[in-house]
Amino acid sequence: QVQLEESGGGLVQAGGSLRLTCTASGRTFLNMGWFRQDPGKEREFVAAIHWSGGSTALADSVKGRFTIARDNAKNAVYLQMNSLKPEDTAVYYCAASQYWKISKIDEYRYWGQGTQVTVSS
Repeated sequence: QVQLEESGGGLVQAGGSLRLTCTASGRTFLNMGWFRQDPGKEREFVAAIHWSGGSTALADSVKGRFTIARDNAKNAVYLQMNSLKPEDTAVYYCAASQYWKISKIDEYRYWGQGTQVTVSS
């Protein structure tokens, strides 16, 4: 069993930065992803990182502003979010998969509870 816990969300002004952390317990060396969901909208892919850390992927909407990284020694995955925009406001979810399917939400078996990110204009 894998448990995921997100932290680091909060309220920030447009142009500001936040770093989200996802801490995993249980099974390790899983491929990890970040997704987000705004009320009334579908959950969307944000970023993913291979279990080795050797490959990453970012949604077009966040390229150049967000980066994803991991520290396997700490069982942690990070989402660094810079130049935040009001449209980045959402609940951000950490997810884990044994498969490297990047943005395919249905391939992620394990999910955290989410952390709220609010960007004010």
